Amino acid sequence: MARKSIIDGFRAVIAPVRQYSTKRTVSDKTRFIPSSGTYPEGFIVSGTHVGVKKRAGALDLALIYSERPCSAAAVFTKNAFKAAPVQVSKIILENTSGSGITGIITNSGCANAVTGEGGMKDAWSMSAALDLSVFGTKPEENESKTLVMSTGVIGQRLPIGNIIEGVPNGVAVGGKDHESWINAAKAFCTTDTFPKLMSKEFMVNGFAYRVAGLAKGAGMIHPNMATLLGCFVTDAPVTPSALRSILKYAVDRSFNSISVDGDMSTNDTIAALANGAAGGALIDVGSEGYEALKSEITSFAEGLAQLVVRDGEGATKFVTINVEDAESFEDAKKVASTIATSALVKTALYGEDANWGRITCAIGYSDVNVDPLKTSVSFVPIDGSEELKFLINGEPENVDEDRASQILANEDLVIRVQLGTGGGQSARMWTCDLSHEYVTINGDYRS
Repeated sequence: MARKSIIDGFRAVIAPVRQYSTKRTVSDKTRFIPSSGTYPEGFIVSGTHVGVKKRAGALDLALIYSERPCSAAAVFTKNAFKAAPVQVSKIILENTSGSGITGIITNSGCANAVTGEGGMKDAWSMSAALDLSVFGTKPEENESKTLVMSTGVIGQRLPIGNIIEGVPNGVAVGGKDHESWINAAKAFCTTDTFPKLMSKEFMVNGFAYRVAGLAKGAGMIHPNMATLLGCFVTDAPVTPSALRSILKYAVDRSFNSISVDGDMSTNDTIAALANGAAGGALIDVGSEGYEALKSEITSFAEGLAQLVVRDGEGATKFVTINVEDAESFEDAKKVASTIATSALVKTALYGEDANWGRITCAIGYSDVNVDPLKTSVSFVPIDGSEELKFLINGEPENVDEDRASQILANEDLVIRVQLGTGGGQSARMWTCDLSHEYVTINGDYRS
């Protein structure tokens, strides 16, 4: 991917950090892989190898489809160079109004982005291939009902023959068990160090529903959206309009609230499917159960998005940035995002240097109207002990550097910013540090 400029800049920023520590290591992240799950009724999934990835046997084709037609919704990248699968999925949702969708087909290893008309034909072929394998009938040209996602290297054509030939096998080996879901999650991965899969059961209107989610993303992560692919599927009965509304709300507070490196991908897509297989009254915007379902999906999305940050390329820290008492949610989020994307803040965190001045600097150039004399900054320890205050209403505190070092030695960190506007609005971002390993990974991404 085209990351040379940001990598070169990060090389210059990171070099001085070596004096702080050359021993920062990436923790074992396999603890985030679930050993079991509770999955929604009526969905069949698989992850297989078809040869998109260079490494033999690496899973690179994920199929997710429903035994009954689904309501569907999706949010997409704002990058001007929208990949072919993004364009095709948008057309499918527009043509169907989000009704009667079959499922989602995803490949990893090649982004099918900036590939011209040939790439568009390949994306349509992928969509039609799953429809054909599931229903036995090939859809009319450009009228298939399977959403498409791709991730990997930009500017290269897919080995589309391998994918089309591999879809029937993916359908044949598909299942509803935990192993099938794990394999599908693995097939999403590129530079990810672990497959990102979550599931849960929840109650709405007296019915038990389930939701499962997959995501990929480790680099090129930044709103809007993140640099990632992801999907949620649920057996709750939801109208397409309600699903669109819920997904937008949830993504704004989850996948649009994470950042690893400030790059926005050409392929970002978060899709949602609801097949209603668990029964109950149809949930529409404003109907009974709508707010409860929105809350459940939002909290679920937050958890899945956090897994993406925890797997940030070369990341050794998971950082929550809470911005409080802003004039609006948008202002709070803008301040949080500016801190989250500051290379100087992120390298200081990697070096375990409590350089809080870099945080205030980022607040100051966030293009939000802030009053330095009302601004406070602190670290909040994850062990529940008293927060470490650096700045209170514009006045610097005498900082206990030893305690600051102890707090920064933890993998998880919370940065609290209070803007003191009296507006009472808040927002949260999740980010990670910026390490030597990030440069190493991205310096030879295509090799």
